[in-house]
Amino acid sequence: MKDVQFITHYNERYSYLDSARVALEGGCRWIQLRMKDAPVEEVRKTAVMVRKMCSDYGAKFIIDDHVILAAETGADGVHLGKSDMPVSEARKILGPSYIIGGTANTFDDVCFQVESGVDYLGIGPYRFTSTKKNLSPVLGIDGYRKIIAAMKARNMSVPVYAIGGIEFDDIPEIMRTGVCGIALSGTVLRASDPAAEMARIISLDI
Repeated sequence: MKDVQFITHYNERYSYLDSARVALEGGCRWIQLRMKDAPVEEVRKTAVMVRKMCSDYGAKFIIDDHVILAAETGADGVHLGKSDMPVSEARKILGPSYIIGGTANTFDDVCFQVESGVDYLGIGPYRFTSTKKNLSPVLGIDGYRKIIAAMKARNMSVPVYAIGGIEFDDIPEIMRTGVCGIALSGTVLRASDPAAEMARIISLDI
């Protein structure tokens, strides 16, 4: 399974930087540095180190929220939540070559983000997750089926990644809804060997 994004987080064993490293070691080739509530200087310092690691592993590097930092640190793109800078404004700053992803929870969100020019969508949450504050309504399998069906009816081809509380056993059924991939955080970091867990996910034949 190639289309796996890893969203950095931390716990008692791993820092944001460590979490990116173990995901890369496990074969993930798309890292999103997400450091909500961290000071900008701390995000910048971590971003520079994660950028280098991603380059070493041939992985894409996306920064959550911080559009200017994405440009300054040579990231491949930025991911913007519903309360972050509008996609259209970020595009003016970054230009056409940067990847810009957006968050969605409803089909109306999807329509707005697609019209704004996103390159991909993170749609969720699949289930409750403690790694995100102010959680939107949980979608579950039926939620993804409905949104994907509505997108197909409108001929929307923007890649969709399911996100939010996804565990290993959920992945096959989620992928059958028509999403192109998944985004993970906690389920990898809670594993006894996070790199091995990421490798197990990557090796899924889906």
